[in-house]
Amino acid sequence: MQAIASTESNTVQSLLSRLEQLNDVGAALSRERDIRRVLEQILLAAKAITHADGGTLYRMTDDGQALRFEILRTDSLNIAMGGTAQPAVGFPDIALRLPDGKANDALVAAYAAIHRVTVNIADAYVESDRFDFSGTRGFDARTGYRSQSFLTVPMCDHEGAIIGVLQLINAQDPQTHQVQSFSAADQSLAESLASQAAIALSNRLLMTQLEQLFESFVGLINLAIDEKSPYTGGHCQRVPALTMMLAEAVSATASGPLADFSLTAADRYELKIAGLLHDCGKITTPVHVVDKATKLQTLFDRVALIDTRFEVLKRDAEITALRAQLALRTPVNSEAETALMRSSAEVQARLNEERNFIRKSNTGGEAMSDADVARVRHIGMQHQWRNVDGVQADFMSADEMENLCIRKGTLTSAEREVINHHIVATIKMLEKLPWPRHLKNVPEFAGGHHERMDGKGYPKGLTGEQMSVQARIMGIADIFEALTASDRPYKPGMKMSQALRILEDFKRTGHIDPDLYDVFISSGVYQRYGKQFLSPDQLDVA
Repeated sequence: MQAIASTESNTVQSLLSRLEQLNDVGAALSRERDIRRVLEQILLAAKAITHADGGTLYRMTDDGQALRFEILRTDSLNIAMGGTAQPAVGFPDIALRLPDGKANDALVAAYAAIHRVTVNIADAYVESDRFDFSGTRGFDARTGYRSQSFLTVPMCDHEGAIIGVLQLINAQDPQTHQVQSFSAADQSLAESLASQAAIALSNRLLMTQLEQLFESFVGLINLAIDEKSPYTGGHCQRVPALTMMLAEAVSATASGPLADFSLTAADRYELKIAGLLHDCGKITTPVHVVDKATKLQTLFDRVALIDTRFEVLKRDAEITALRAQLALRTPVNSEAETALMRSSAEVQARLNEERNFIRKSNTGGEAMSDADVARVRHIGMQHQWRNVDGVQADFMSADEMENLCIRKGTLTSAEREVINHHIVATIKMLEKLPWPRHLKNVPEFAGGHHERMDGKGYPKGLTGEQMSVQARIMGIADIFEALTASDRPYKPGMKMSQALRILEDFKRTGHIDPDLYDVFISSGVYQRYGKQFLSPDQLDVA
């Protein structure tokens, strides 16, 4: 009696242990984000709970017409294919229908999926008249294995649709490891696990689909910006890439002020999304401001108008000389005529020189000196030209002179405000979205990349202490990409050495985080980025 009681106690204890294991698996499945790991955990848990030597997990193909091998494990043969293991399972799909349209009931996995029933086979060689096990026998013949007991369980989602099949092979006695049939308890536990697994897998697939849909919308916004301005499309891709490079380097730092910073998989995804959306507000910025390649550019480069006026001035000078020359025809005065033509040539040479100066000033490539600004204003005001109405007018308008006298770059202060507004628009757009908990920091990360450590940035004037590490990382990435980008309409891409000198200066003056800059340099992030995104002639720093 004591022996019987002891056996029953062990049986109950074993069942309770397996139920506890089942609960643990369910909790673990709900936490896992990687689909491959979810599938792998399902199969491994099923094998462990039922003491199966081998198993296969199939997933329904997208068209719902076949089962695809996802994971295969056989412990005694040391076979591990699919999931996180290599290689992937290379077996052909199992069709649910025959060529004539009839159900493929001869194959046990297809039968379980088609009829949504669990199939428990004690010995495949004994019950070979019920199902076609020729493939199994061929496998056994090649490997010396003996496939005996089978437990095949369909996996249904919350709507009752088949999403996969779980098949276990050769249940083993926990003590003797002798192959035995799958018990009723094994089947019940496997069905419970399959039900939990199907829910977890469905949820994960749904989350993945939602993430893919969301990322597609993000890509759609960047595509719209790219189509609107080809000069910003590359920026929207390179800044996130550089941001993640620097973030990974900071996360790997084991000492110093940033040693406590680390990234989980969820943190990485959140920062990636913030990087992709950091300039989404540019969709509201007028194209002629975003793409302003020269100082006089609006819908077109107005320097051509000034070129035309110079030509008018030159022709006026020539016409004046010719008229005066004609007036000397009687009597003829060759010396006076020569002097007139020399004077006309001098005027035209001076006008050519002034036109070249205006063209150079229009590019915005170098900072304007006080003398250059004064000369632009002198040229604009000293000349008069006869416009299309025959009226004497100022050579340049006040707006043209204002643009040509821009000290640095090509934007006026008003246009700079328009550009700066893109970050305000970005924040407004992002704060309107109902972010889930794991993405709640996206507006702050994306909206802070124009702030400065010394509080002189925009739009909020935050100091370094008020900014997250992620926002400060994105700030460095945004600056370095802008300095080295070769697709801007108003400047060529800087060489690496020049961009690093500017960043070094920004570190000293409180513009960027000095600790992040040190990691940027010491970890070689700038080198990796340069090799991937910059042209060879820019890479002048080893």
